[in-house]
Amino acid sequence: MSTKIHQYVWSLTVAAIALFCAVYFAQPGIEASYLLAAGCFAVLGLTATSLSYRSSSHTGGSIAFLPILTCLLLVPHWVGVLGVAGSLLIGELISRRAPIKLVFNTAQGLFAASVAVISYRVLGGTSLLSPADFRIVPYVAAILLFFAANSLTMSAIVALQEEKNLWRLWLKRLRFTLVYDLLSIPFVFVFAYVYVQFGVVGAAIFMIPLLGARQLYKTNWQLEKTNQELLELMVAAIEYRDPYTTGHSRRVADMARVIGRAIGLREREIERIVIAALLHDVGKIHEIFGPILSKPGKLTAEEAAIMRTHPIKSEELARHVSALKDTLPLIRHHHENWDGSGYPDGLFGDVIPLGSRIIMFADTVDAMTTDRPYRAALGENAVRKELEKFRGKQFDPKIYDALVASPLFAALFEGTREPRETPNTPARPILSIARRA
Repeated sequence: MSTKIHQYVWSLTVAAIALFCAVYFAQPGIEASYLLAAGCFAVLGLTATSLSYRSSSHTGGSIAFLPILTCLLLVPHWVGVLGVAGSLLIGELISRRAPIKLVFNTAQGLFAASVAVISYRVLGGTSLLSPADFRIVPYVAAILLFFAANSLTMSAIVALQEEKNLWRLWLKRLRFTLVYDLLSIPFVFVFAYVYVQFGVVGAAIFMIPLLGARQLYKTNWQLEKTNQELLELMVAAIEYRDPYTTGHSRRVADMARVIGRAIGLREREIERIVIAALLHDVGKIHEIFGPILSKPGKLTAEEAAIMRTHPIKSEELARHVSALKDTLPLIRHHHENWDGSGYPDGLFGDVIPLGSRIIMFADTVDAMTTDRPYRAALGENAVRKELEKFRGKQFDPKIYDALVASPLFAALFEGTREPRETPNTPARPILSIARRA
C-alpha cells in the first residue's frame, strides 16, 4: 500500500479524533438514558456489521447505517459517537482486517459520526429520546452530512488507490446512493420512535425484518453475480474456440455502453444492451462453426452462409437463460444493416432494435481499431471517415450523428489494446455487409 494512502489514513484518524474531542468538550457529562440507548444501538449496529457482505472491491451491502444513525440522533453526545466507533472497531477486529484497513474503517466511522452530531447540535437538534422537541431541519441535515462525510472519505481512498479524480468519484458515488440515503431518513425516525415507546426489546424486534430484507437483497445480489459469472464463462468459451475474438465481446460491450450514454439512453436500458453485446457472438461456440473459425484462408460461399447464422445460434443459446429474455432480439439482429442488406432477417431502419443498431456500431468500431494481418488498427480520424461512408447504409444515421458530435466519441479509442493472435486471413474491406466478426 502506497505512502500516500498511509498518510491519508493517519490524517483522517487525527481529524476524526479532533472532531470527537470537540463533541466531548461541548457536553462532557453522562446521562444514564444515553448509556442505555447507545449500548443498545451499538450492539444492533455490531450485529448488522457482522452480517454485511462485500459486493465489489469498494462496495458492500449492510444495514448497519440505520442503527448507527439512530444511535447518533437518540444520543447526540460523545457517548453516542463512542458507541458507534466502538461497534465499528469490534466489527473490524472480528473480521480480522489488515491493520491499516481496521484503522481506516474505524476512523471513517468516527469522522462521519462526529460530523453528524456536531451539525445536529449546531442547528439546534435535541435528543430523539424526547420526540416532542423534534426538529426536521437539523435531523435531515445530520443524516445527509453523515452520508456525505462517509462517501467523501471512502472516495478519497479509492481515488488514491486508482489515481482517479476525487470529485468525479465522489459525485458519482453520491448520485448512485442519493435515493437510498433519502429513503433512510424516515426509517431512522421510526427506529428511534420504536425504541422510545418499546425500549430495547422493541428495537431488537424492529431490527429483525430489516435483517430479513438485507438477506433477500444479498440473495438477489448473489444470483446476479452468478448470472454475470455464467455470462463471462460463455464469452470465455467462445474466445477459447476462436482466437480472433479474444477480448472482442468485452470491448464491444464497453463501446456499447459509451454509445448508449452518448445518445442519451437511461442506464437500465444501457445495461440491457451491454449484456446483449457481451453475448452477441456466443453462438459461435456451436460445433458447426469450429472448422470455419480455425480456417486460415478465404471462406467459401457455403461457409460464409453458415457464419451468417451465428446471430441465430447466439439467440438460441441465450434463450435457455430466462433472465436474458429481453436481450434476445438485440442479439439476433446485431448484423442487420440500416438499409436492409444485413442478416439474418433483412430488417431495415427503425424496425431493427435500437440495441442491435448500437451493437452493430460497437462491433464495427472494434473491428476497425484492432490490428489485423492485412492492416494496422485505424485511428480516430480514419474510423470517423469510414463510419461516415456507411452512414445510412450499414449504420443508423441518427446514432452516427449523435455519436460523432458527442465528446464521448473519443472514449471509444481510449486505452491500449493488448496484442492478440489472429488467423492468417486474406485482406477484406474495412467495412462489409457480411462481416465475420
